[in-house]
Amino acid sequence: GLNLTAASHVVHFDRWWNPAVEDQATDRAYRIGQHKNVLVHKLVCRGTVEERIDRLIEDKQAMVRGVLAGGGEALLTEMSDEALMAMVALDLRRATAEA
Repeated sequence: GLNLTAASHVVHFDRWWNPAVEDQATDRAYRIGQHKNVLVHKLVCRGTVEERIDRLIEDKQAMVRGVLAGGGEALLTEMSDEALMAMVALDLRRATAEA
């Protein structure tokens, strides 16, 4: 594998749907021999697919924490159609709003 112990910044600009893949990419900078603080940057534009992916990643990580803590089986099987649609819908007003 690739180790990046000389790196002090990790930039995620093309986000993965699977948070474990992104975590693995980040961990390449945190290997044995790393002596610097590592800053992780995630580029996300307001109201875009990337923002929805970012929220989806956060929701998946929360779901995993719930499953690992116990009692998370319901989280995996009881997601409504509305909740699923809310995860992938775009907000055009936010995307076109002035910063």
